[in-house]
Amino acid sequence: MTRRNALLAVHFGALMFGLSGVFGKLAVSDPLTITFGRALFAVLALLLAAQLLPRSGARPSVRQRAGLVLGALLLGGHWLTFFVAVKVAGVGIATLGFASFPAFTLMLEGLLFRERTRPIEFAMVAMVCLGLLLVTPEFDLGSEATIGLLYGVLSGLLFALLSLLNRAVTVGVDPVQAALWQNAAIMLGLLPFAWSAIPAIPAADWLWLALLGVLCTGLAHSLFVASLRVLKARTTSVIFALEPVYGIAIAWWLFNEQPTLSMLVGGVLIILASVITSRLKAASPAVVKP
Repeated sequence: MTRRNALLAVHFGALMFGLSGVFGKLAVSDPLTITFGRALFAVLALLLAAQLLPRSGARPSVRQRAGLVLGALLLGGHWLTFFVAVKVAGVGIATLGFASFPAFTLMLEGLLFRERTRPIEFAMVAMVCLGLLLVTPEFDLGSEATIGLLYGVLSGLLFALLSLLNRAVTVGVDPVQAALWQNAAIMLGLLPFAWSAIPAIPAADWLWLALLGVLCTGLAHSLFVASLRVLKARTTSVIFALEPVYGIAIAWWLFNEQPTLSMLVGGVLIILASVITSRLKAASPAVVKP
């Protein structure tokens, strides 16, 4: 893969991750069923990727598999709360709420790994908080916008915990294998709860679930892994930090989710903080994306 192709691949992967909220909104099924379907098709896509892509690490050990199963709980919770946010408040607010995860990562790293937090990192956390205040017009627990934003922020917190867990348990493990184990655990864990809803899934939803699992999870993750063989982690991290831009722009076009001026300003602050944080943390190990 040339550098030009790698850049195209990583941008396409970021676009696919950004489309998660769009496909989740297009599907009329409930968030739990969407989460199960995404994991199901992601497992199929990742099984194929594991056969086609050269392995860049070892198979997980028994201890690492236990950690990956714990990570599956966090990843499944992240997806579930994100899709709830999409259903309640729309793609834009849900995506911006989730985009707060770098701020949670910075704070949790300092607590869990005893890493020194630099003043610029505190500034990024403050920028995200200000952005979130601007995204929702008023903090009212009876407002769908506020409830959706809170679910989006919870989704970001769960993903931050997932990224830190993966940092601790996936050292030396092939990233595709790690993603495969986590998605398989989500699929099997939700199967008893989603089983009764499967026959009632509309035909169109099977398309959106397949796109979520194959494009937004399996293919996007594989492109991310493949691009790291050519591009620096700093470059890929910055590009993937632009994921919310793709999702919000497409939702604006498809669903006429026109953001207010304050939401645009808040979104710019959150995305800018995400880009800067990604550059600061580019040397950290890769994590399984949403």
